[in-house]
Amino acid sequence: MMKLLHSTAGIALILSAAITPLTASAVDIETARGVVTVTDHPTTLAVFDIPAVDTLHALGVPIAGTVDKLFVDYLDEVQSSATKVGSLFDPDYQALSALQPDLVIVGGRSAGTLDTVSKLAPAIDMSIDGNDLLIQTRERTLQYGELFNKSEKADELVAQLDVAVDKARSAVAGKGKALILMTNGPKISAFGPGSRFGWIYSELGLEAAVDDVAIAGHGDAVSFEFVLQYDPDWLLIIDRTAAIGQEGDSARQTLDNELIHETQAWQNKRLVYLNSADLYIAGGGIQAQIRTLNQISSAFTIAN
Repeated sequence: MMKLLHSTAGIALILSAAITPLTASAVDIETARGVVTVTDHPTTLAVFDIPAVDTLHALGVPIAGTVDKLFVDYLDEVQSSATKVGSLFDPDYQALSALQPDLVIVGGRSAGTLDTVSKLAPAIDMSIDGNDLLIQTRERTLQYGELFNKSEKADELVAQLDVAVDKARSAVAGKGKALILMTNGPKISAFGPGSRFGWIYSELGLEAAVDDVAIAGHGDAVSFEFVLQYDPDWLLIIDRTAAIGQEGDSARQTLDNELIHETQAWQNKRLVYLNSADLYIAGGGIQAQIRTLNQISSAFTIAN
């Protein structure tokens, strides 16, 4: 029995001949690496990108194989029913080979595996970049709808997203300046316009308390003094430790200190602890986007 194969050479031995040839029935999909022609209505699907799992689940598309941990509880149904085919960073090539997918979807954290998994089955990179996230969320939803003959449902989901955006815009209007902070145990980093979470400012018209925050994947490392210096009216908080299920200081523990207590946000009880897994892990999935927008709407609506 062949053992697990985690090398390119080993993978080539498994299914180099198993790539499904494209038929006359195919659609062009705009991927992160350009337009790719994909066999229409693939039926056995392996997905290594959690935003893609999110949107496909919302569309009602069956997912035959996915990663061993999806992190967000609203995808428990997929987690329990789909075959485990590895992790985001390390596909289980033997399990993937056994699944014999018609199509493999990678993206974001798993995008680097595209060339390797493509040797086992047709594969596409559907990564979503932080810039213009909502635009890409709409585009991905409509593309998946076309590919899986779910266009009517895709239109319905995009309409729900647009309603959530409008509600959030109304809720934040005139409510002051905000700063998006991510805690990672005892450390904090800030996200400004143009960052991976910058769409919250740009799409909702939410004024940023700081415009010149350095753009980095995990934010610009800042101090509590920095937060007090800019003294935002609102703090929108993402707890990375909680999002990835690690143990450590929670965001509430990290931010419960004398310097943060002096901020307008703390004194007016305007710290919004966002559902971190939705944003940090599943951001770009249409369910995650709607959930986040609704949470922002609720928090700002109840504020004085």
